[in-house]
Amino acid sequence: MSVPPPPRFEIVPQDQSRFPRWLLALLVFLLGLAIGGGTLWWWHKPEPGSPTARLAASEQRVREQAEEIAELRQREATLSRSEQISRDANRDVEDTLAEKDEEIASLRADVAFYERFVGSSGPRKGLSVHSAEFAPEAGGSWRYEVVLTQSINRGGLTQGELRFAVEGVRDGKLTTVNWDELQQKPDAPAQHYSFRYFQRLGGSVILPPGFTAQRVKLSLRGSGANVDQALAWTLKSSGEN
Repeated sequence: MSVPPPPRFEIVPQDQSRFPRWLLALLVFLLGLAIGGGTLWWWHKPEPGSPTARLAASEQRVREQAEEIAELRQREATLSRSEQISRDANRDVEDTLAEKDEEIASLRADVAFYERFVGSSGPRKGLSVHSAEFAPEAGGSWRYEVVLTQSINRGGLTQGELRFAVEGVRDGKLTTVNWDELQQKPDAPAQHYSFRYFQRLGGSVILPPGFTAQRVKLSLRGSGANVDQALAWTLKSSGEN
């Protein structure tokens, strides 16, 4: 019996541990790119001290200095704002202190004025007009301040009503402007007063055009006493309250 010839083709199982050829080719290609890029970078790397290296270093310093300048400007803006707030606060405190100083000075003047009438050693006086002062206002009116005093009736109130007229010259003639005309109201009501030792009365009056005031005639009518008193027209000092 004859033996059959061996087959021309043999099936060999593929080795699963081997990489596919295309993957191996891809890895070789990527490795070549990396080596080529590194070599290219190395070839083009500027030598220390060369113009290219100095230019790159200068550009880096410019960027760093620009960042530092921006930071410093931001810090300066913050400090400037803080300084402005501090200046505003200090100015407000100074204004408040100045107002308080003026109030204290006014109160001290009132106390000194008050002590002259309540002191046991001072002479006692009846109801009188201590002063009458005027100051011009915007719009042509005049602000007046009249101070009334008394030291006889120390235990009770002195009450009554105040009116006054202003004497002066108008168109070369002596003229008297009465209370109603000063108030620009017919039958203008008098100004009421009520105090123990002294009182400041204030208000506004209007003088006729072309009128030059010279004297003030004041009339006090009350339960305790009636007083008629004339004082020179006096302007209020600008430094007084």
